[in-house]
Amino acid sequence: MRTLSASLAALTLAALATPGLAQNLAITNARILTAGPGGEIASGTILVVNGKITAVAGADKALSIASGIPIIDAKGATVTPGLVATNTLLGAVEVRSLGDDLAVDNPDIGASFDVQYALNPDSTLIPVARLAGITRAIVTPIPARGGGGGEHADDGGEAEQYTAGGGGDSKSHALFAGQAAVIHLAEGTDILVKPKVGMVVPFGDGGANVAGGARGAEIVALKAAFRDVRDYMRDKAAYDRAGVRDLALSKADLEALIPVVQGRMPIIASAHKVSDIRAVLKFAREEGVKLILSGAEEGWMAAREIAAAGVPVLTDPLSDRPESFELLASTLENAARLQAAGVTVAIEGSGGAHRVREMRYNAGNAVAYGMPYSAALAAVTINPAKIFGMADTIGSIEAGKDADLVIWTGDPLEPLSQATAVFIKGVSQPMTSRQTELRDRYKTLNGPYPVAYPK
Repeated sequence: MRTLSASLAALTLAALATPGLAQNLAITNARILTAGPGGEIASGTILVVNGKITAVAGADKALSIASGIPIIDAKGATVTPGLVATNTLLGAVEVRSLGDDLAVDNPDIGASFDVQYALNPDSTLIPVARLAGITRAIVTPIPARGGGGGEHADDGGEAEQYTAGGGGDSKSHALFAGQAAVIHLAEGTDILVKPKVGMVVPFGDGGANVAGGARGAEIVALKAAFRDVRDYMRDKAAYDRAGVRDLALSKADLEALIPVVQGRMPIIASAHKVSDIRAVLKFAREEGVKLILSGAEEGWMAAREIAAAGVPVLTDPLSDRPESFELLASTLENAARLQAAGVTVAIEGSGGAHRVREMRYNAGNAVAYGMPYSAALAAVTINPAKIFGMADTIGSIEAGKDADLVIWTGDPLEPLSQATAVFIKGVSQPMTSRQTELRDRYKTLNGPYPVAYPK
């Protein structure tokens, strides 16, 4: 064994960035933003063994490191937990104009749609997000729209931005967009971490379209659907014998909603207007279901009610343009006001899967509009982990958690700062993407020319 000291030889950050580096390492001389109980450590060490963080300590505490474990001298650079993206289509959509894999327009498949079966570990968008320090993501389906499937807004978020509408003879399936999943962004063939972490339900304008144009009608339809689920749970055999009354949902959807009505799977409710938010809170309370609010641009107006209900919020702090009557009271201070009231806030990106890297910029903007820095960092790390039941393994730099770590050139919430190294479960990830490869290929053409490039 050996004791860590300033005299020890250290690996360079360039060596650190080599893909596939062993799951054992020590990062020294780092400014550590733990996003956990340790807060900020001005100069400290992180020890990783077998992909897990085994110790985090300041410079005043010596750590024993087994011989052969690589040591990386951060030279004062900032280290944070890997960022966690929420409410995204990352890993499930590629070229927006060609459609997507997460909007279903099938009368028999709504709640039963499970995004885990639509994941693509080879998506070119994953390395782009990884270069921005994102190591995990919550992938959420989107509601079908007008019978033609979902479509993506170029400048909006993801699931919360889409207007729901059914297709075919029945719209009941469109009450539920499907089930979300947690993924990791490491290289590999299987990126699924945890399926079935939430059921996406559109409210507001989207929910009204599903229910025939009236907001109140959607609540009635949802209550009827939940009543059907409870009836089905009481006597599944009768359903199989066709011995029950007609039910609006398919058997697959009924089965998928059992964890929801039992309070084991939360609803991810897309709601923007304060009156809709209050209606959703009341609905969840009456039905005894767990709730996560998505969007909630006017949430600041009901912040105390949201906090009192213990409901977390996924929001884009830059969504403040009154593009519809749902957003008239939106403000850049929304995230800060929600957090100040005691709401657990997770900050999203502003441009869908293709711009999910902007999530950390949005957190920085939230700081500019009143959110404490530590709270903004938590909103892109530990808070999403807490909201989706992953806080025991990711989201902060603490002993016992997966070694999802990012080393930065500067402040991680500043756009000019860049990640110099990204670890997922202690394994260093490639610091390249298709974008960087194209940049390097064409930034200078003095020769030799790329293959087939006209001379």
